[in-house]
Amino acid sequence: MAGGAIVTGLTYYPVKGCAGVTASEAELTPAGLAHDRSFMVTGVDGVFRSQRRDPRLAVIRPEIGAGGGRLTLRAPGADPLHLEVDTASARREVQLFKTSYRGIDQGEAAAAWLTEVLGAPSRLVRVPPEHDRVTDGLTPGTSGYADSCALHVLSLSSLELLHARLAEQGAAPLPMGRFRPNVVVDGWEAPHTEDRARRVRIGGAELGYAKLAVRCAVTTVEQESGARTGPEPLRTLAGYRRAAAGGVVFGAKFAVLRPGKLSVGDEVAVSSWGEPEL
Repeated sequence: MAGGAIVTGLTYYPVKGCAGVTASEAELTPAGLAHDRSFMVTGVDGVFRSQRRDPRLAVIRPEIGAGGGRLTLRAPGADPLHLEVDTASARREVQLFKTSYRGIDQGEAAAAWLTEVLGAPSRLVRVPPEHDRVTDGLTPGTSGYADSCALHVLSLSSLELLHARLAEQGAAPLPMGRFRPNVVVDGWEAPHTEDRARRVRIGGAELGYAKLAVRCAVTTVEQESGARTGPEPLRTLAGYRRAAAGGVVFGAKFAVLRPGKLSVGDEVAVSSWGEPEL
């Protein structure tokens, strides 16, 4: 049905809502790409911060070192923050979309740095080792502090169709990074082939389709500057990508059936197909 597809991009996001880290290869764990959404910025009340309300998160650039034992945060106009990651301190309650989880607070230095950069009282928490979240969708799985499922997959052909639709509206094309995917696939000739893939093998890993990716105001944030840019791409997507269950969708979410190593250039082999949920 579709062949010749390969991985052309891998990105993980160590701190939820902040800039991503591109990689030529990455370990795929049951919770997604290693270190993906392992940390989360919250208010002092434990409620997560998102680019939906705090678009300046986009300019914070995390770096993971020492196998996940060190975290560096950089942002324009601020000195870098270097942290030894705490995985042992007391857990505290955090909230993600009104669901309660646990997090390990990373201390006062991180809180002060984030508060200064974001201009709002903030804390930094890490997923505890015993985190046992269960994600929803057609294939259940787990993830760290991602919005929902472990892996977000998006194809170049889907973006190219969006560009054509944007051009019809006199709007400029948008970079792939605006949609914050984990895995970018090239070679699927038909746009939105990711919507129909149900079982996918990449390298030594296997993925199971969970659900369509519902898009929000984060897609209207310019990821380099943290500036809101207006109604696109949501306005255009609303004209042709409304899901039957509601919401504007673009890309697909997957659970991890078998962990393994992913590399740019890996073949993307689909062994089972289904009907799109639009």
